[in-house]
Amino acid sequence: MDPKECYNALLAQKLIEELKKRNMEGFYCETKEEALKKALEMIPKDSVVSCGGSATLREIGLQAALKKGGYNFLDPNEPQGAAAKDKVAHQALSADYYLMSSNAISAAGELVNIDGYGNRVASLIFGPKHVIVIAGLNKVAPNLDAAILRVIKYAAPVTLLIFKQDYSSFDELSKAAESACSQLVITGMSMTKGRIKVILVGESLGF
Repeated sequence: MDPKECYNALLAQKLIEELKKRNMEGFYCETKEEALKKALEMIPKDSVVSCGGSATLREIGLQAALKKGGYNFLDPNEPQGAAAKDKVAHQALSADYYLMSSNAISAAGELVNIDGYGNRVASLIFGPKHVIVIAGLNKVAPNLDAAILRVIKYAAPVTLLIFKQDYSSFDELSKAAESACSQLVITGMSMTKGRIKVILVGESLGF
């Protein structure tokens, strides 16, 4: 094991301990391939599954695997039109399993997430019986303040660039990102023990 792999393993071990204190289960996978396998092992084939918008889920191939694997998958990207998308977002609240990433995770195990519409953080907080969060260790921040700063100053601006790229300056992008952070949610504890499971990945994933 090289020094970087050793560091990642030790960091993940620490985070798993912190998550346990917060009634969340943590797991560590060195690679995105291992993370995909782990996530699929957690989800019974007869389950209703949905997810939030996530570059991480796309990068590990989870959405594609759910479509091919015979799962009852409510894909938020499949419906066309605002009304159809809204319907799937509401149906996701009753899913057996909800999949997402986290915009940041503090070293103390707090999950920090932003949302514009609010459906992703709503499903994290309440509704689905199980929530599986998959996040690369690149999203770990040294403390809660740093995690919030990462979300507002990095994750939110990059997310906006998915939808619009013709910002005239970095300042304009930053200002738009701050106003777009209409929902900022800090998950410090899962009230239902084990409902939230966090798969930490020793690769840089998402943003």
